Amino acid sequence: MDALTEIVAGLDALRSELTALYQDLHRNPELSLQEARTASKAAAQLRNEGYAVTSGIGKTGVVGLLENGVGPTVMLRADMDALPVREQTGLPYASVASGVDGDGEPVPIMHACGHDLHVTCLCGAAALLARNRDRWAGRLMMVFQPAEEIGSGAKGMIGDGLFTRFGRPDVVLGQHVTPAAAGEVSWRSGVTMSAADSFEIKLFGRGSHGSRPQSSIDPIVMAASLVMRLQTIVAREVAPSDQVVVTVGSLHAGTKENIIPDQASIKLNIRSFASSVRQRVLDAVRRMAVAEAAASGALREPEFRPLNSFPILANDPEATGKTVAALTRHFGEERVSEIGLVNASEDFGEFASAAGAPSVFWYIGGLSPEFLRKAAEENRLAEVPSNHSPLFAPLIEPTLSTGVHALVAGALSWLRTR
Repeated sequence: MDALTEIVAGLDALRSELTALYQDLHRNPELSLQEARTASKAAAQLRNEGYAVTSGIGKTGVVGLLENGVGPTVMLRADMDALPVREQTGLPYASVASGVDGDGEPVPIMHACGHDLHVTCLCGAAALLARNRDRWAGRLMMVFQPAEEIGSGAKGMIGDGLFTRFGRPDVVLGQHVTPAAAGEVSWRSGVTMSAADSFEIKLFGRGSHGSRPQSSIDPIVMAASLVMRLQTIVAREVAPSDQVVVTVGSLHAGTKENIIPDQASIKLNIRSFASSVRQRVLDAVRRMAVAEAAASGALREPEFRPLNSFPILANDPEATGKTVAALTRHFGEERVSEIGLVNASEDFGEFASAAGAPSVFWYIGGLSPEFLRKAAEENRLAEVPSNHSPLFAPLIEPTLSTGVHALVAGALSWLRTR
């Protein structure tokens, strides 16, 4: 029996404990940089398996180290934070939690992106590897990261000395649950996930009574015109072969129907897969906002406030080939497949950039294959709940087992096995 088969055979003894942990985390979600309870749960799991644990990295991050002879250092990462979403899954362990977000606003909270599953899978992989130290040699670096959803968690841990205090890994590995069939694993080499840039634009006009529009410089008209103009960036300033999305998700102005306000704000998100394209789009947004304000006779130029930013996530081709080969040997070719570009964003790539190490990020499905088959037959795939939906509810099994197996397989593809 090879090392991987022997190690993951121990999952059966852990399954009920991990299921309970997952349901507990799902029932008790925490917002970005507020993950104190989740972090303490992860830290306790690591300590129980003999890891040297340090908490409070980047505010709420956790690092667990396990030294086991001479060999490579492998970093495995899970993100911990939840979203300001009101859960509608109807699960018996559904969240009814609420809290206060970073802007001081009361919000509902839900693990609508699967980070509770990521934490549970990493706890399971950490336990299995620790209990089978005779089958491998090297050094494990388990990282539980806060604030992925707002794009600051990885940078926060790095800035707090992650790699200067705990050493630099030889490879950085991670995974994410998706609305694909549970039990399946997918991957992509090279550029994998988009960059994302979010910011607010404030437009300034001159307020007036609705009966005297001639006395105003209407920022609502200005904002509406800008929103429509921004849609032309993808259609007319980006090559059809370059994938870009420009989304205006918020437009706010005024308080009463007969008062023209003196300012308006829009919040937008841009996704792109190439640095040159990213900069071109960002420049176009600024140019259009300034020009729209000038065309409206605004008394001052717009203000731009960054909200968050995620880098392009690119998997190292050589490291991806090595890791995917191990995943394919373990799961079989029918369960492991290559996918196209993923138009979502992650700050996982920050770790590899800061460490100067290759990284590999893959995906595990979390939904019922039968449910997805039926949705496809009825042409309802667009209605399938995905990450960030209040209805997103990954199957516990086989998703949990697949995620634990994948992390162990990925780690062993780099560690020295015995």
